Amino acid sequence: MTSPHARRRDTPPPRTGPGEKDVLRGFLDHLRTAVAAKAQDVPEPQVRAPGVPSGTSLLGLVRHLAHVERYHFLGEEVTDWPGTFRPRPEETVASVLADYRDAVDRANAVIEGCTDLTAPVARPSTAGHPPSMRWTLAHMVEETGRHAGHADILRELIDGSTGR
Repeated sequence: MTSPHARRRDTPPPRTGPGEKDVLRGFLDHLRTAVAAKAQDVPEPQVRAPGVPSGTSLLGLVRHLAHVERYHFLGEEVTDWPGTFRPRPEETVASVLADYRDAVDRANAVIEGCTDLTAPVARPSTAGHPPSMRWTLAHMVEETGRHAGHADILRELIDGSTGR
C-alpha cells in the first residue's frame, strides 16, 4: 500500500521569506506556475477549444493573464479585455506560454524594485488613480488564483488531468 503522500498530486503552498512582499510574491508565483503548467503539453485544438459555454479556453486564460500582468505591473494599456481571452490563429501554446513567462519576469522585476508597498504602481494614464503595490499584489493573487481554478477545470475536461 502506498502512502497518501505518494499519491498526492497537488503541490503544497510555497515556503516564502518572512516579509509581506515575500509572502505575496511567493503565493503569486505559485499560482502563476500552476496556470502555466495546466496549458503545458496540451495539444491543438483542445488547448484553444472553448470548454464552457462562455467560450473560455485554456490557452485563452494564459493569454489573458499575460495582459493582466502587463496592465497591473507595467502600465500597458488594454483596450479590449474580452479580446485578451481569444488566442489568435498564429499563436501557439509555446508562444503564449513564452509571452506569459516574459510578462511575469518583467512584472517580478518591478515587484523586486519596490521598496514601499504603499507606493503606487504604473497604470495607463486613462486608468485613473493607481493603486498601491500592496493592493496590486493582493489583487493579482486573487485574479491568478481565480483563473487557476478555471484552468484546473478546463484541463480536467480536456484529458482528466487533476492537481496542481
